[in-house]
Amino acid sequence: MSRRPVGYYVHHQGAGHWQRAARLAAALDRPVTLIGTFAEIDTSGAAVDLLDLPDDRIDGFDGLDGEADRPRGLHYAPLGIDAIRDRMSRIAAWIAAADPVLMVVDVSVEVALLARLLSVPTLVVRLAGERTDMPHLEAFRGAAHLIAPFPAALEAESTPDWVRAKTFHAGFLGSGRLEPVAEDGSILVVYGRGGAGGSAAELAAAARAVPDRVWHVLGPVRPDGTALPPNLHLHGWVSDIGPYLGPAALVVGGGGDGVVAAVAAGAKRFICLAEPRHYDEQVVKARRLEALGAALCREGWPAAADWPDLVRAGLALDPAVIGALAEPNALSRTAAFVSELADRLEARRERPASR
Repeated sequence: MSRRPVGYYVHHQGAGHWQRAARLAAALDRPVTLIGTFAEIDTSGAAVDLLDLPDDRIDGFDGLDGEADRPRGLHYAPLGIDAIRDRMSRIAAWIAAADPVLMVVDVSVEVALLARLLSVPTLVVRLAGERTDMPHLEAFRGAAHLIAPFPAALEAESTPDWVRAKTFHAGFLGSGRLEPVAEDGSILVVYGRGGAGGSAAELAAAARAVPDRVWHVLGPVRPDGTALPPNLHLHGWVSDIGPYLGPAALVVGGGGDGVVAAVAAGAKRFICLAEPRHYDEQVVKARRLEALGAALCREGWPAAADWPDLVRAGLALDPAVIGALAEPNALSRTAAFVSELADRLEARRERPASR
């Protein structure tokens, strides 16, 4: 008898959700279908089935749909959007046909509640930040379990006890620890896919302020005609940051999951420039890192005059502190947790409650 599959919903903001989902799905021991909008993602390396959904984003959407009658348990429920109706109906049709044992949801309150309404247990990914609003809490309440893709040491102080008790702290689901290489004194600046990218003028000013260091920049940078100093190198998107991360003496980047996980894996001194995100996701994470002595935290790009002192302070950090947050077996431990949960659900398959 074939084992029932796991459905895995993947949010389309940034690259972190996809990277995490692809790694975890490949590590599970039963069929998995990744479900999401993949038009902007390179899915060529996916080792599992995909269900591509229409994009339901609305131009100018600011995180709130503005509907006075939007149910308080939802985040995103604008009316009259065909793509939303199509999207949800495709998910429902897949659930009806595939009969999944479990839906992993990374992340969407609406998809988590849809799966629950369709009588499918959910495993909801709980991101960092102040997620104590009603929609998040209701999705957490309806889930069989929660997964936090960060170490317990980075937990927000505001997280309710019952949410903590329901949470499996997966740690950073990256590549574990990276083999150390000799540092060359360079500074690596990393911009993730989910943000606005960097400013060539600001980067040039920072590099000029610290001229004795070579600066390498990965990710999108807004061109503005600024003349770049000779110690500043813009590389754009790269498929592997390892050749730049390994030799770096100091890393500068946002507080997104991918960047923080890579820095921890490489045990690199880190200046975390938290970017604005809903629910203060990056700010909370950056402040916890700083409280642990694992990073310096700043909100926004520092002024050029601040960089010499900031670099000196960053180089004084003990890289072993952030390196200790990287767990080599985080992925296999999390895959085992998901597989065991799916096995229990399949064995138990509760009888429908009497009406």
